[in-house]
Amino acid sequence: LGTVPLLLHGDAKITESCAGAYYAAEAVAPDHALLVAPGEADRAAFLNWTFHADATLTFPQTLVLRYRDFEPHKGLGGAADDYAKWYHARLRLLNNTLADDREFLCADRFTVADVCVGYALFLGRQIGIGDYASQTAAYLDRL
Repeated sequence: LGTVPLLLHGDAKITESCAGAYYAAEAVAPDHALLVAPGEADRAAFLNWTFHADATLTFPQTLVLRYRDFEPHKGLGGAADDYAKWYHARLRLLNNTLADDREFLCADRFTVADVCVGYALFLGRQIGIGDYASQTAAYLDRL
């Protein structure tokens, strides 16, 4: 695809960020605490947060980067602003989940879900759209 990231491991070729994090954890240590195994109480939450990061959070970020930073000559700065607002609207579930002051997203431990969501929050901060609710900012700072 000509994209980053690219994870090559044996015959495996993975180009999706969160799939790469999940695959790496599973390939190296399938019983590791970074994963929430089938049968564990928070398995569904783990899967949802892991894939929420790329599917829901980083998508509008890529459009902010595209229209504001990579292709400003196209005159779509207004669209970039709209996608930045959309990114913040997409943080509602995360903000609500973190309102109970939990340390991690699921399973009462640091997991791949925290890696993936944490990266999305970090990227938001790096590109200037990371004005987060206090509980979300505190979560990112802990990571």
